[in-house]
Amino acid sequence: MSHAESVTPVYQGQPATLPANHLMDTLLPVRPALVDRGSAVRTAPGIVDEQLASPGTLAVVLSGRQGLVQGGGLCVAAAQPLFQELTAAGSAPELVIYLGSALPDSDLPAGTGLLLYVLPEQVAPGTAGIPSDARWAGFREVAAGLSATHTALFVEASAITNWHAGHTHCPRCGTPTEVEAGGWVRRCPADSSEHYPRTDPAIIVTVVGPDGRLLLGGGGPLDARNYSTLAGFVEPGESLEQAVVREIYEEVGVRVTACQYLGSQSWPFPASLMLGFTAVTEDAEARPDGVEVTRARWFSREELQEAVLAGDITISSRLSIARSLIEHWYGGRIRDLAEA
Repeated sequence: MSHAESVTPVYQGQPATLPANHLMDTLLPVRPALVDRGSAVRTAPGIVDEQLASPGTLAVVLSGRQGLVQGGGLCVAAAQPLFQELTAAGSAPELVIYLGSALPDSDLPAGTGLLLYVLPEQVAPGTAGIPSDARWAGFREVAAGLSATHTALFVEASAITNWHAGHTHCPRCGTPTEVEAGGWVRRCPADSSEHYPRTDPAIIVTVVGPDGRLLLGGGGPLDARNYSTLAGFVEPGESLEQAVVREIYEEVGVRVTACQYLGSQSWPFPASLMLGFTAVTEDAEARPDGVEVTRARWFSREELQEAVLAGDITISSRLSIARSLIEHWYGGRIRDLAEA
């Protein structure tokens, strides 16, 4: 039996009985959905044409891994005239996907229909209906300035675009697939098999030692300053908790004795769902595997804040669930060097 298999069961130490429907009070905040993806609506034949015909429908535009941005957010344009101008200029979208409709808490009028135009090539701003003050940018470049609504749209659009790019042919017979259900299904015309968007689950973990210190790690050069939480993909047939135990032991040689789920974040670059955990260990020594993790350090709360403010290390940005997990352990906001 390997060390990873012989660790203490994940739930050891919890009370044998809990009140019905018990919820722990240490969960990360749940962010409400801002777009109704319309899983029932999008299956209707002609949903995209119906949305294109509606003067109130809006569209966002992606090409490759970049989105069309304008000002401090995504470029959200009237769908019908933009489609017509793109088509007239010979730059018609290779895919038009139904993203859903705006929910009441979004920045857009509730019920507004939303489409995604996926272009085969980037179109120069000021041409084909693209605003002259727009530009092409990746999510990481602009994420810090995006509103919650524009973040949700960019993430959803990126996820579905990435899936289409990698699933153009049937995995059974190799026949080119056809797009259905508003862009959320690809069907093989040869064997009628249906294929749906996939997400790869990954666990991301704060590991807390017996003295309450936090273990952070990093890859690359030994003198690099970036440190973050540990993470890894869930393997087939594996539970999330088993993945936490295995990945932490494989990456830093630390045996997890208990873990708890805290929250999640979609990270579709290309297709991940980050499932956040906090875990505890009785081990006080970390041994990086030298491949995925080359550096690992334990930090007390005071040491971590001082190291960040001194510029000795950098930690994950507030865009990521990694920062939320770290600040959950810390018990509040960690000031960055730029804020000092």
